[in-house]
Amino acid sequence: MASSVEVPKLKLNDGREMPAIALGTYLGFDANGVVEPTKDLRDTLSRSIDIGWRHFDTASVYKTEKTIGEAISMKIQDGTVQRSDVFVTTKLWNTHHKREKVMTAIRESLEALGLNYIDLYLMHWPIGLNEDYTHSDVDFMETWRGMEDAQNLGLVKSIGVSNFNKEQLQRIIREGTVKPAALQIEVHPQIIQADLVDFARSEGIVVMGYSPFGSLVMRYGQQFPGPKMDDPDLTKMAQKYGKTTPQIVLRWLVDRNIVPVPKTTKVNRLEENINIFDFKLEKEEIDKINSFDSHTRYTFPSFWQNHPHYPFEQVDNPIADPFKKPVEIL
Repeated sequence: MASSVEVPKLKLNDGREMPAIALGTYLGFDANGVVEPTKDLRDTLSRSIDIGWRHFDTASVYKTEKTIGEAISMKIQDGTVQRSDVFVTTKLWNTHHKREKVMTAIRESLEALGLNYIDLYLMHWPIGLNEDYTHSDVDFMETWRGMEDAQNLGLVKSIGVSNFNKEQLQRIIREGTVKPAALQIEVHPQIIQADLVDFARSEGIVVMGYSPFGSLVMRYGQQFPGPKMDDPDLTKMAQKYGKTTPQIVLRWLVDRNIVPVPKTTKVNRLEENINIFDFKLEKEEIDKINSFDSHTRYTFPSFWQNHPHYPFEQVDNPIADPFKKPVEIL
């Protein structure tokens, strides 16, 4: 077994600390809907703790909370970690945006995780939906107040938002009692989100970046435009530092003070993705990766675009709703 990596931590605006990289656990969609985890995932997550992973990112809709909880419990029982060593981020799904439903959702997540508190709880989207997935008229500020309630009770230690745009984040800051501790958004070389990242940082809000590899990896079974694993500029940096191109991209995020949220179920990739804290990119290298920006989103739920709180740009031909047809969007 590889020696355990010591991951640095970032200070949150509520005084707590977050490990500077998180393991994503969304398994995608298939013909039956969200892919459900197997015992193999539990064992992989257990191994990831041995490797040094301490931050796990999940959501109620991912269906991986129970598996994460089992892996953490195993490693607490064998003495590898204590509960305080592990940081769990999970998210409120859109059908629980009413203030009174927030607490119900949190208790369900706590039961699935087998924990008595959640480290970071995020509003997954600013979009409220009814149980039948029609648009709800619940305002996301009502939802936020429900999350503040849960924090006051100690069920969640820190609260934040995901997939919010700048104006929506500004409203939360302006009208809420608690400032978000974190913002989770899609960030990779094709969408660097400079303005939103800079604004969040100016407010002391830690940014987490999902889908960090962008066009380096296959998506939906195909390659998309943008830099690939063998991109000459990324390869040159990788050779300079004795790293791989994915490690260079993850380090680019870290050097921008963004917490990357890579996904993998392969042990060798678990080891590779966390070994990014022994070097630092130069400014010119960061600028070079920034230059790949094409404002390309891979998480683009345009089937919600008529919702009043849809956070992204609208398109003429919205994609199908993944809850009716398997399309990966979460």
